[in-house]
Amino acid sequence: MKLGLHLSIMGTIDRAVDRAVERNCNTLQMFSRNPRGWHSKTQDAGEIERFRAKVKKSGVWPVFIHMPYLLNLASPKEDVYRKSVIVLKDELHRADALNVPYVVTHLGSHLGHGKKKGATRIVDAINASFRAIENDVILLLENTAGTRNSMGSSFEDIEYIASKIEDKERVGICFDTCHAFAAGYDLVSQGAVEYTLQRFDEVIGLEELRLVHLNDSKGGLGSRIDRHEHIGMGKITERGFRNILKSRLGKLPLILETPIDERRSDVENLRKARELAEQ
Repeated sequence: MKLGLHLSIMGTIDRAVDRAVERNCNTLQMFSRNPRGWHSKTQDAGEIERFRAKVKKSGVWPVFIHMPYLLNLASPKEDVYRKSVIVLKDELHRADALNVPYVVTHLGSHLGHGKKKGATRIVDAINASFRAIENDVILLLENTAGTRNSMGSSFEDIEYIASKIEDKERVGICFDTCHAFAAGYDLVSQGAVEYTLQRFDEVIGLEELRLVHLNDSKGGLGSRIDRHEHIGMGKITERGFRNILKSRLGKLPLILETPIDERRSDVENLRKARELAEQ
């Protein structure tokens, strides 16, 4: 099972690999930069070399970069949209330099201007970025929880966007279990998991799945609340994760983005996921 965490790059970016090894991860997600700012430091050649060497030596693979929080590819606001496209291009370039094969992005919010306009903005941003940055990095579109004005909470919405991308080889899907559940896709019983994956296959195609964000949900089914919870302690429950991990989703790289608090650490969430997978 490929199981890992979203880990900090504090210090230097290669430290994320050290942290993955320390926590017994065999896959990894990280930011490549400050996730709360528009500007990034120029990549240091020494850090890039150390990062690539540590990934190769550790066997932690695949590695995923997550886009910064500020990004909104669906934004009707020209300044935010322009800066978002610049960041997307930059992240595609940075990932290639680090030999990271995947970049994960949220699809953003249309801010009340409607899904159609939001989808057009997203498609234009991705196509322009792919034309400007020609490499083999694959952009993974992440499903959302269905909060107000958000893009990509339904399989149909994601498929519509993906179908408009010119370079089909450079786009895939990241499936977040918390977001899917909050958006109304049941993931508790074995039958529910199978039905949800059947719907995904019919609308998008299971072959497009490259990554699973394995998170429990504080909100109930269809609540549209984007709040991650410890594995098995939320509304998906331990039963749900046993069934998720036995399904096709369990054969994909699994990245936990669970809380760290007095109830459980990130390592303890990894342990719980492994325990449920073996039951």
